[in-house]
Amino acid sequence: MTRIGIILGSTRPGRNGEAVAHWVHDLAVKRGDAEYELIDLLDYNLPHLDEIVPPIMGQYSQPHTFKWAEKIASFDGFVMVTPEYNHSTSGALKNAIDFLYAEWNNKAVGFVSYGSVGGARAVEHLRLVAGQLKLADVSPQVMFTLREDFENHSVFTPGEQQPAALNDMLDELVSWSKALATVRAAS
Repeated sequence: MTRIGIILGSTRPGRNGEAVAHWVHDLAVKRGDAEYELIDLLDYNLPHLDEIVPPIMGQYSQPHTFKWAEKIASFDGFVMVTPEYNHSTSGALKNAIDFLYAEWNNKAVGFVSYGSVGGARAVEHLRLVAGQLKLADVSPQVMFTLREDFENHSVFTPGEQQPAALNDMLDELVSWSKALATVRAAS
């Protein structure tokens, strides 16, 4: 079965992303079209990139990198749940992405973002990074604004249109993830 990792891209104390990622996971597993797993960056304790050789070479030396690489390699596609900090994604998510290269290749990615303008600018940055990593990004995305989808900017209260937006994104993500399996098999 197609495996989709839902990456919680914030490690900040009191992070809004935890509620968002659990909401994504809870709705996704009900679909039955793929196997979904929540991946919390806090569980991987990745320091600032500390590999001597560039990730494109695949010559990892650190135990935490091997653990992270094994986890990412096990998936066919990803949902990245990202906050928007200073018009970009979180440093923790970007760092986690930068640790690896081949493990991301020829897989699909969709985005769920949150912030003052729905995290749109964070996703635009991630789309550029995805292209370099040979990650096929799907067009539909889910955006939560702090004003409309969070009570007092902290309690997650998604709007009634959001489940449909998530399903649209997941429909494409699963489809692309399945299609790219043939590309990975031919490599």
